[in-house]
Amino acid sequence: MRILIVSDAWEPQVNGVVRTLQATIAELRREGHEVGVISPDLFRSIPCPSYPEIRLAFAGWRKVGRHIRAFAPQAIHISTEGPLGMAARRWCLRNRFPFTTAYHTRFPDYVAARLPLSPAFVWRFIRWFHRPARHIMVATRSLARELADEGLGQTMLWERGVDHDLFRPDRAPHPALVGLARPIQLYVGRVAVEKNIEAFLDTDRPGTKVIVGDGPALAELQSRYPGAAFLGKQTGEALASVYSGADVFVFPSRTDTFGLVIIEALSAGTPVAAYPVPGPGDILRDGAGALDEDLGKAIAAALGCDRSDAAALGARYNWPACTAQFLTALTFIPADATPQSAARGPTVLSA
Repeated sequence: MRILIVSDAWEPQVNGVVRTLQATIAELRREGHEVGVISPDLFRSIPCPSYPEIRLAFAGWRKVGRHIRAFAPQAIHISTEGPLGMAARRWCLRNRFPFTTAYHTRFPDYVAARLPLSPAFVWRFIRWFHRPARHIMVATRSLARELADEGLGQTMLWERGVDHDLFRPDRAPHPALVGLARPIQLYVGRVAVEKNIEAFLDTDRPGTKVIVGDGPALAELQSRYPGAAFLGKQTGEALASVYSGADVFVFPSRTDTFGLVIIEALSAGTPVAAYPVPGPGDILRDGAGALDEDLGKAIAAALGCDRSDAAALGARYNWPACTAQFLTALTFIPADATPQSAARGPTVLSA
């Protein structure tokens, strides 16, 4: 199948959306599918205010449409609600070409954390954007229920995977962790206000708090919390060794829809502490971590979990399985649905 993915979030960004798309595309290509990407690097763009790693592309629906026609896809997946996503959405609707979308971030809460906007106002945009999609891909069942409550019932599950050759329990700890006071409590991710990292750093558990990642809040947090260890951005084997060397992984976000870092930590055998919210609430079970509205209590409980239980839960997540879910969400696409045939009207095989 010729699959076109449209995403405002793309390389060189390092976040859950980009990593999920990269892994899914790699798996699709291994299975013999042709995959194209429409991303901001194809157009003039400016940095997104408060999130400069994201580029906002100057691309209307006609310009995006030329890229769509050049690739001649059989399926179009619109991954983000940014300028490219809106342009592709408009092209698809004007040409009666069916498409899928994904709900990667609890966008109303994310925006409310940064701007003086009511989540209810943002939900109006979310409903408008996703309503025409044949399927909306979500990472968890709780997200499916949340969208259904907003009148968006056409969801399909698209979970996340782990590279188990990289993230594994037997990897030696990162050298930077040697000599730190135990227990080592780890956060990995973007260092930004919406990640709620202060809630973790304000807990009073003994040991060492370790922050891995970069972002606009890094300098402020370093100055406010001199007792924490900030290791900056880590990738590949270095990142994997930080996971395996920690005693507990702490996920303080209340707005993420899944938390790819959660299952990476589990795969490395590190129990997880988090709030009882969608994302960690959908993942954590079988003694692999702890959920509590008091994050300090969740950390204490997770430290008592068996690392083998964490690793066993992490082993359940893999990229081939979640890529199969992605393809299932495209099953309504007829084999001859190309931009040239779309004007005749798509044949809907399943709703």
